[in-house]
Amino acid sequence: VPATMPGLWSLLLLWGLAAPCWGLLETVGTLARIDKDELSKAIQNSLVGGPILQNVLGTVTATNQGLLGSGGLLGGGGLLSHGGVFSVVEGLSGLKIEELTLPQVSLKLLPGFGVQVSLHTKVGLHSSGPLGGLLQLAAEVNVSSRVALGVSARGTPILILKRCSTLLGHISVFSGLLPAPLFGVVEQTLFKVLPGLLCPVVDSVLGVVNELLGAVLGLVPLGALGSVEFSLATLPLISNQYIELDINPIVKSVAGDVIDFPKPRSPIKVPPKDDHTSQVLVPLYLFSTVFGLLQANGALNIDITSELVPSNVPLTTTDLAALVPEALGKLPPGKLLLLSLRVTQAPTVTLQNKKAMVSIAADIHVLSYPPKGTPEALFKLNGVMTLNAHLAPSATRLHLALSLERLRVTLASSFAHTFDASRLEEWLSSVVRVAYVPKLNVDLDVGIPLPKVLNVNFANAALEIIENAVVLTVAS
Repeated sequence: VPATMPGLWSLLLLWGLAAPCWGLLETVGTLARIDKDELSKAIQNSLVGGPILQNVLGTVTATNQGLLGSGGLLGGGGLLSHGGVFSVVEGLSGLKIEELTLPQVSLKLLPGFGVQVSLHTKVGLHSSGPLGGLLQLAAEVNVSSRVALGVSARGTPILILKRCSTLLGHISVFSGLLPAPLFGVVEQTLFKVLPGLLCPVVDSVLGVVNELLGAVLGLVPLGALGSVEFSLATLPLISNQYIELDINPIVKSVAGDVIDFPKPRSPIKVPPKDDHTSQVLVPLYLFSTVFGLLQANGALNIDITSELVPSNVPLTTTDLAALVPEALGKLPPGKLLLLSLRVTQAPTVTLQNKKAMVSIAADIHVLSYPPKGTPEALFKLNGVMTLNAHLAPSATRLHLALSLERLRVTLASSFAHTFDASRLEEWLSSVVRVAYVPKLNVDLDVGIPLPKVLNVNFANAALEIIENAVVLTVAS
């Protein structure tokens, strides 16, 4: 492929061997490690599910000319257009390829270059001529190709065919007669023809796989909140067992504004990857920006009234008087309450010690709430909610479900008397659990998108929470 070819960077690979050990991820990106088994599976599936073999076979048969004969390699000016065996060769006129057996794929990663792809297949041929009537042959063929891994102009990883050759194996005659002198003729003919026939199969396969690799990039919607855009942060890295992609996630609001937060001060320690597994590492940075998007959109705010809580959860001045009577002043009992919760700064997400935690600081305004009339402010609290985040992967996303662990409040201001706000924590916790946490979980239902890497399904992935990241590992 010429260096000037559009869609490719002139610099393809400067990659070294990445041994399966603990490493450091210097960027804040999402790290994807694609096992070579997944790449081999993608190549095999492209042959099974797609029309590649049928297209190639159709191209061959559509020419309406045989490999041998007047229009083939043995015809006028061809390989054996003059000679003692030409009269016999004429009996093979019209020899055609009629079948390509589904190739068996073997793959080897080449650190510092790319991939070696080998296809083992059988080619079925037939001819109907005066020599022996119907002649049917089968030839075993190994197709060997070297494929470089580079980056396209779109910034996607791309496999580029650099060299392709075929090795002809055993030739079998199933019906008809093929004199011994012609075995060599057929063998030489196939040796010249098959590279031009089968190497396009490899190129077509790579085209399908490149579409899958290209799907790692692009916009992934986050419902009404915005989107995440994935792009390659660095050149791909290739080792003996896997291809590593450092993917940069950019979180955007519905208006297209980038939601950005300070980067972690220290790099992430990436755990080793076992053979025959693929990994995706979701950094703390992505969690933080998604929660930042929720806060920027006002999705973390809520007004809680009696309509949002079950009857067993008290939300009247009578219940409040039992806890902090001095907070009511001259307000009579039996009045409904309104809790106005406002989050003015982005939540803090913590990933460590195999736990995921979310801390949300909120201003909690407590008001009396007459069915008709204007709410009357009673007092304001500064609250900090600590929530456990339960993580579960699906095929393409990492889902979060929050549960309240504790709520701490202090009195910020009061329109009556000051009081010890800690006496309200148990009551407020019950209200938050039934009215606020369910709202958060609905907003978080969109989950955190995972990059699409060769259609790897992470639904049954093993999940590990490490320092400042979550690692998903799935067997190939």
